[in-house]
Amino acid sequence: MKQVRRRTMILLCIAAFLAVGLLWFCVRWATQGRDWVNYFGNTSLFGNGAIYDRNGVLLYDGKTGEYAEQKSVRKATMHLVGDSNIATSMRNVLSDRLSGYHPITGTAFGSHDIYLTIDASLNDVAYQALNGKKGVVAVYNYKTGEILCLVSAPSYDPENPPTDVSGSQYEGVYLNRFFSSLFPPGSIFKVITTAATLEKKADWQSFRFDCDGKFEVGGQVITCPRAHGSNLTLQQAFARSCNGAFGQLALELGGDVLRTYAQSGGILNSYDISGVTTAAGQFDVGAAGTIDLAWSGSGQYHDMINPASFLMLMGGIANGGKAQVPVLLKKESFSDSSIPSSLKERSEGNAIWSRSTCDALKQMMRNNVQETYGQKNFGDLTICAKSGTAEVGNGQAPHAWFSGFLDEADHPLAFIVLVENGGSGANVAGAVASKVLQKAAR
Repeated sequence: MKQVRRRTMILLCIAAFLAVGLLWFCVRWATQGRDWVNYFGNTSLFGNGAIYDRNGVLLYDGKTGEYAEQKSVRKATMHLVGDSNIATSMRNVLSDRLSGYHPITGTAFGSHDIYLTIDASLNDVAYQALNGKKGVVAVYNYKTGEILCLVSAPSYDPENPPTDVSGSQYEGVYLNRFFSSLFPPGSIFKVITTAATLEKKADWQSFRFDCDGKFEVGGQVITCPRAHGSNLTLQQAFARSCNGAFGQLALELGGDVLRTYAQSGGILNSYDISGVTTAAGQFDVGAAGTIDLAWSGSGQYHDMINPASFLMLMGGIANGGKAQVPVLLKKESFSDSSIPSSLKERSEGNAIWSRSTCDALKQMMRNNVQETYGQKNFGDLTICAKSGTAEVGNGQAPHAWFSGFLDEADHPLAFIVLVENGGSGANVAGAVASKVLQKAAR
């Protein structure tokens, strides 16, 4: 009898260990199954899905490991499509979709094909327009959230990656600057200061400023590239990007108000864009009455922005105060078929400022093009924009920014262009934007 009892206890212990082991395996399967299946070493077994652009142009074939046919397209889409070095690439972020992985069925139903929202030919135009410069070009539909163009440079051909990326020409090459980087915004931040002025300064229409090229704050000087003239209105100061005028406005509004509007404008937030988490912007409030606070109103001091969040802000202004979170996944199907394997990804909307504020900004940004940047540089496109020339110090040329949107019902497109150390925002980044938008609006 004792022997039977002893054997029963042993069997119960074994059964308990088996049950605990099975439970542990199930927990690991549920929490780490995706990582097991989609480990890059397993791509020959499970990574057979393909990636296409919105028009069905092949960008990556998981079965063969080959990329797009054109070398220029491969370089222009490298950061999005990716290889094992790009953590934010769609090959990595959407690997479970490409393999067709499901926690219940595993990969039993086969791989999936992914169709991105981007237009490969538009990416190609954008990459060529950067002309070897580092930077970012992005365009998205501010009604639907679909990203049509997303280029980060420098890049390389993923079919023939460089053996040495330590040189300056490849600095930051593994980083998608659109998602993961922060940059000083320069004068494009004046959109934030202007929004705060419109809503918090009741007498803003009577604002006037005399610019002789410099503005003194506590014995220190804010400079403008030139004297912008006397009796400037808010709209004129915005169009001429007068640092002195915006320094004065920053001092009047105060750092807490500016930070509140940077927050409500969404540029201090982090977003999930089709599985990729963007970097959150920064705004350090300078002490009241100081030149630091004055400079922060013009996008200098310690202001830092992420291109993705600023693109959303542009879309929000164009869309009457509702900023759509960008999306990259247009559709998904079972491989080599047109049978859908998931629902279309939907864009969430974030409220920014009031419609009246956004309408006023839209009108001012349209005036910028007509008065300062020159409509002739953009053909017949109805562009509303703000340029920026962000000082970076250390003897380097400033970053060139150009951001805005098309005020056209048939082409609801917002854009952001950054040319690192490019110099003049309107001339350099504006020229890139013009080439890309002319293509996008055809």
